[in-house]
Amino acid sequence: MQVETSTEPRPLVSGTISVNDFSLQVATVNGSGSQTANSVLMRAIFQMGIPVSGKNLFPSNIQGLPTWFTIRASAKGYIARKREIDVLILMNPETAADDIREARPGASVIFEKKLGLEKLRDDLRFYPVPFSELVAKVTATPDLAKLRKLIANMIYVGIAADLMGIELAEIEKAIRKQLKGKAKAIDLNLSAVKLGLDYAAGTFPEKIPHRAARMDATAGKIIIDGNSAAALGCLFGGAGFCAWYPITPSSSLCEAFIEFAGVHRQDASGKLRAGIVQAEDELASIGMVIGAGWAGARAFTATSGPGISLMSEFLGLAYYTEVPAVVFDVQRVGPSTGLPTRTMQGDLLLCYYNSHGDAKHPVLIPSSPEECFTMSQEAFDLAEELQTPVFVLSDLDLGMNNWMSATFPYPTAPFRRGKVLDASAIEEVKETWGRYKDVDGDGIPYRTLPATPHPYAAYFTRGSGHTERATYSEKPDDYVRNVDRLSRKFETARAKVPAPVLESRAGASGGLVTFGTSYHGTAEARDLLGAQHALPLDLLRLRALPCSGEVGTFLRSHDPVFVVEQNRDGQLRTILRDDFPDCADRLLSIRQYDGLPLDAQTVVDRVLEGPGGPDLRREEVT
Repeated sequence: MQVETSTEPRPLVSGTISVNDFSLQVATVNGSGSQTANSVLMRAIFQMGIPVSGKNLFPSNIQGLPTWFTIRASAKGYIARKREIDVLILMNPETAADDIREARPGASVIFEKKLGLEKLRDDLRFYPVPFSELVAKVTATPDLAKLRKLIANMIYVGIAADLMGIELAEIEKAIRKQLKGKAKAIDLNLSAVKLGLDYAAGTFPEKIPHRAARMDATAGKIIIDGNSAAALGCLFGGAGFCAWYPITPSSSLCEAFIEFAGVHRQDASGKLRAGIVQAEDELASIGMVIGAGWAGARAFTATSGPGISLMSEFLGLAYYTEVPAVVFDVQRVGPSTGLPTRTMQGDLLLCYYNSHGDAKHPVLIPSSPEECFTMSQEAFDLAEELQTPVFVLSDLDLGMNNWMSATFPYPTAPFRRGKVLDASAIEEVKETWGRYKDVDGDGIPYRTLPATPHPYAAYFTRGSGHTERATYSEKPDDYVRNVDRLSRKFETARAKVPAPVLESRAGASGGLVTFGTSYHGTAEARDLLGAQHALPLDLLRLRALPCSGEVGTFLRSHDPVFVVEQNRDGQLRTILRDDFPDCADRLLSIRQYDGLPLDAQTVVDRVLEGPGGPDLRREEVT
């Protein structure tokens, strides 16, 4: 079925019109099949050349509870969550009244006509639509009646298209991409969209003042979630083994790797050339990963905070035996009975200091799908170079939501395997080699791999109780020498992990420090503070731990420094105070920990609400 785009001029919108700068929220019931419709809306706007992002707020049950999907369009390219919602599509009767009460004055509301929501407020724009009557027109036959809830979602796509100027041709293109050649489904969904569009065109002469208009800001961009990007990075990074146990919100990372490996890791006979195991629990999965890493494979697992807790002892074993491993932590709120489908940055300390006794681990912190792709590869290189577990710290917002991204760079550099001795190298050093001996001063010893064909290649693998020649020992001096060398190795890591990114602004004396997805709201807030309040601030985005020297330079040259993060206790500020105690009194904490992605206005408000406001006096901002 082909849909023609009307060439008739649309009615004018009275009042102020906002073009390509809006936040549209769809409220539905979890399990109602709205994901396809919401994806179509988002992709159609993206295909019009408008920068866009999508945030899905969904419950942790299977179906029946409320879910909200927010699409943000921004001609300036902002992709953080916007606190104020401009357009609401209310398809869930259970939450409609509350959504109306919380709407900002002047917002536009599309809703089921029979709910009578227009009676609740007089400062909103209401567009009542008889969805239940309209959907019956395209699902009149018995075989289609069961699809009415699904098809009603496509009707609101058509309503929004007419009221907001979203091009029908791009909606059709998005539907065809989403449904991938399913002709009957495509025709049915297009009929529903056209029905909604025609109804809105004939019923609402006054359109929504938040408009979509074609521009050219998405050329060369893609839409992808961070977990898929990370899985693709694992594929290109040479991962040969994956063991995992399902947990929200990390499961889709391993599922995507399984899919990619099934296509790209087959030999000529069709045999899979990668080891993939869904283990019985997180303990088993990390044990398998460490075993594979010890054997020389590039191995990883993906989990969330509760899984990290269960893996801690094994991770300590890998730290002290110096076995490479990559662990993806896609952070969420709380443990298993918490809010597993909400986002958070609460595992920073858990990962950085993970396990028992004195242990510290490199942590890579992507803020975009592109960095999920590149840092996944970097993690495998670092794990082998440093001979240690490396964490990649993502979060639910980045991992599971749809993001506009630059296309990924094709990797061309060879893998960095680090200090690995082959048989000929062992022959040269066989009388003096020790598996845990530091011969270069960087704390990193040389290692061999199992089956290396030399009698001196073998060594005894044991936790913290060993000498530099890998013999058993519980002597205090041997233990101290070992952990001191591991500390030197960690200092070496400071120069090897990805460097922070500095964004400077003329006249700035204060600064902002942030990491991961908190960057997007913080960067937008920085622009707002400069444009609306004449308050210039420099911005440092931390991309990894341990902190490199550039971080100390930034902290010492700015006062105050606002540390923006999504956790209650200011975990990044704690680390910065430990690493740079001379800067502790200038570090102010801005924290959001309600499970929602950070928005720019929260950062703006808390900078300005601090005592002294724009004067930035040195007080706590909470």
